[in-house]
Amino acid sequence: MVQGPHLSGVVIFVRDLDRSVTFYRDLLGLEVVDSSPTAALLAVADGCHLVLRATGGGIPRPLGAIGLQYATWMLPSRADLDRAEEMLKNRSAYVETRTIGGTTSVEGHDPDDLTVVLTYSKDDQMPLRELPSRIYAW
Repeated sequence: MVQGPHLSGVVIFVRDLDRSVTFYRDLLGLEVVDSSPTAALLAVADGCHLVLRATGGGIPRPLGAIGLQYATWMLPSRADLDRAEEMLKNRSAYVETRTIGGTTSVEGHDPDDLTVVLTYSKDDQMPLRELPSRIYAW
């Protein structure tokens, strides 16, 4: 059982629902558990979920705007992180890989150019204890 508050899911507005469902399903290994013509619920067995909602084109989301900028996903193994990094590279969506202490992070972007950060920690979900430099990148 999870102790204390924790993030259970994220909602992302997207331009093209099918394209984004394919991207996140393949990147994170999520399963589509419900859908409608304009939205999809993707989840894993532990209850973590992602809701994608189609909004169409033309809606700007500049970096530095008020609101959520990106979510960080903790992957269960280094092999999963390596697979995700390769997928991002194959889609020309890869930005960089960083290792700080025992945590490795892979940064990329989704089909709508939103930042995606994937991490793996050999300390099994080691909690963040210092501000990541990524929050200062404008």
